[in-house]
Amino acid sequence: MNTFFSIIVPVYNRPEEITEFLNSLLTQTYHDFEVIIVEDGSTEDCKAIAEQFADRLQLQYFYKENTGQGPSRNLGFSKAKGDFFLVFDSDVILPKTYLSTVDAELKIRKLDAFGGPDAAHPGFNSLQKATTYAMTSFFTTGGIRGGSKADEKFQPRSFNMGMSRKVYEATHGFHLDRLSEDIELSIRMRNLGFKVGLIPEAWVYHKRRTSLRQFFKQVFSFGHGRWILSGIHHGQLKAIHCFPSVFVLGLIFTFTSFLWSIPLGSFCLSVLLLWYFAILLDASQKNNSLTVGLLSMVTSTIQLSGYGLGFLRGGFRKLLGMKIY
Repeated sequence: MNTFFSIIVPVYNRPEEITEFLNSLLTQTYHDFEVIIVEDGSTEDCKAIAEQFADRLQLQYFYKENTGQGPSRNLGFSKAKGDFFLVFDSDVILPKTYLSTVDAELKIRKLDAFGGPDAAHPGFNSLQKATTYAMTSFFTTGGIRGGSKADEKFQPRSFNMGMSRKVYEATHGFHLDRLSEDIELSIRMRNLGFKVGLIPEAWVYHKRRTSLRQFFKQVFSFGHGRWILSGIHHGQLKAIHCFPSVFVLGLIFTFTSFLWSIPLGSFCLSVLLLWYFAILLDASQKNNSLTVGLLSMVTSTIQLSGYGLGFLRGGFRKLLGMKIY
């Protein structure tokens, strides 16, 4: 018996993206699904675009006041008819075999919830490819965001995650409006004893942010959000989460060390340049583009420094007894 999927997508002032997403649903080799679009108080809504697909997809469109991704997805859950809920960001494009791959894996592995990795579409521009590289590379995130070696502690992210109706009814969906709301839900899934896993073949094309400024703001919020998680769930603050902050402090130390020791400054700079060179070679080779390689040096710096600064900010606020969330 085929699984009936409910696909839930929150949208906020990004109507141009939803067209590509819906077009990717039209090409799916698996057809037992519905689509629920939740407009999160946008001033530029996508209602007209949704209506253009209403005769080709089983689609519902809802508009609500702006309260964040978490409540928007929860509204979608409450309207869903499916056996299994799939959550995506609006800047995602699905390969045509995505749903058939997920259906097959769920039947074999009996997962209650899952997450999948992301990749850069060949048609993405160079900055989008470089941003994807920064979020998935061994040299930045260690390849832990949905890589093939993710372990049993893998935490699905909301750009590509799914859960059974049973999981939703037990967890009541997202508890946080934004800032690590997906990781918080993933933690609760596991704490309740549900079987959660990675499906490496269930990958999506993910555009991510379209400017360096937007990308910095996003990863800054990730770093800050780690402190929110640590305040809710014990054991969610680990040494690895401090690494981006160490990178930020290392950058500062590298360029200030010349003030008191040229040999020390030269050594630190050599290590930094070696890291940049590795990124340049790796990103250029994987994308077959020197331009993407050069941009990846920039996006990788933003990924680590943005997260690190957000983490430091959250830590200082907690230390001073200030509100974090």
